[in-house]
Amino acid sequence: MADYNRRHFLQDTLLAAAAMAAGPASLAFAEETEKQSDAASEKLGVAMVGVHGQGRGHIAQYLRRKDTEIRYICDPDQTVGQKQAAAIANKQGRKPKWVADMREAFDDQSVDLVSIATPNFWHALAAIWAIQAGKDVYVEKPVSHNVSEGRRIVDAARKHGRICQTGTQCRSLKGSIDAIQWVHDGKIGDVKLARGLCYKPRKPLGPKGIYDVPKEVDYNLYLGPAPMAPLTRPKLHYDWHWQSPYGNGDLGNQGIHQMDLGRWGLGVNQLSDRVVAYGGRLGPGWDKDAGDTANSQVIVLEFGDKTLAFEVRNMPSQPLMDTQIGVIFYGTDGYVVLDKYTHGVALDNELKVVKQFKGGEFGDHFANFIKAARSRNHEDLHADILDGHLSSALCHLGNISWTLGKQASLAEVSGWAETYRGNDTATDTVNRFAAHLKQNKVDPDKATVSLGPALAFDPASETFVGNEKANAMLTRDYRKPFVVPPAGDV
Repeated sequence: MADYNRRHFLQDTLLAAAAMAAGPASLAFAEETEKQSDAASEKLGVAMVGVHGQGRGHIAQYLRRKDTEIRYICDPDQTVGQKQAAAIANKQGRKPKWVADMREAFDDQSVDLVSIATPNFWHALAAIWAIQAGKDVYVEKPVSHNVSEGRRIVDAARKHGRICQTGTQCRSLKGSIDAIQWVHDGKIGDVKLARGLCYKPRKPLGPKGIYDVPKEVDYNLYLGPAPMAPLTRPKLHYDWHWQSPYGNGDLGNQGIHQMDLGRWGLGVNQLSDRVVAYGGRLGPGWDKDAGDTANSQVIVLEFGDKTLAFEVRNMPSQPLMDTQIGVIFYGTDGYVVLDKYTHGVALDNELKVVKQFKGGEFGDHFANFIKAARSRNHEDLHADILDGHLSSALCHLGNISWTLGKQASLAEVSGWAETYRGNDTATDTVNRFAAHLKQNKVDPDKATVSLGPALAFDPASETFVGNEKANAMLTRDYRKPFVVPPAGDV
């Protein structure tokens, strides 16, 4: 890429990462820290729900603050929960109580905040239960496992007057904020297309079978709203992402961050008018493992005359515009490329760097959450639950089209793309998709993918138009008592 000084670009990124690890480097976090009180009466009690993965990042942020105290660790894995409780005791001077059932913590009036980092299938119900108990909530992305769940959290937060922050931290990071503002200010001209990229190499899960649940795990509480079923993957934790009863593939895992940035930059504050997706679980070892979500997937979302295209690749891939996990905004006068949470560049039409954007840290998002919890104004949030619902639901719409698809050759997909509403974005994406498969020793001429139907959608009612099968996938059946309330009953 002409005049694109990659060495300097990577150096800036590494310096930013080091600053993030070192402490409160960002101005936003430092200013918020100065306002904190360490008086016991001013501390907000925190219940951490889910502490195996991302939850440890939440814990680190609350421990940095003078005005929060972690009082509960909620996790159905006793070994994981008690280990984290002991580690916290060494740092904050008081050991939080470990409980397997989050409802015990929600009943405690000393808990002000609930921070949720469970598997996706628990996000909505945990948030709703906490809100109904009078708590303010930070809930990880995607906020829901299906479209209906996200709207129910929004309804609950508004009805009960609670603050609910979504874990899309780019909304609070200066680098991302400034880059999106550059787009909104018209600095790259008229923008009709954003492309999200999730080129994140992973490995197959291993063979599908019946596996023993670790004895320290309360499996009933672990599954909660998900169906009661045997464990069919070798690894209980994390690998649920790639089984559709529990996760949403990398589209709803890593990709939700880029989906949110794409929607934000395009300035669309509703769900799409139309969605279509194609892809599959392709490549050696992938087609016969325990997973059932796509490892190679393309989604095209339309919002009137604007398009948000999204690409998921879990096999090794060549970058696009020096980017593998990020968002590219295509303007009439140039591009904005966000390839890191805290970093991006503006390019002119000759791909020369016009502007760099950088700054921010993970703590900024938690500082924003605490600020809104104290102000009692959800409009102070950078990632209010409504934004979380919309960006999460776009991922779900893409997965619905893909799931309803019919097996097709790439030649058939290419033929579809050439006639798809005059959208040359679709054709370009298919060509690069084929090249990606070839790179990973998958013969594009022999490969078959699921080519989903182009589904019309009504953003006002958040339902598909004239498609009962698709509408049935907007929600799911729940096990009692782990039932996400229907509309009007939150």
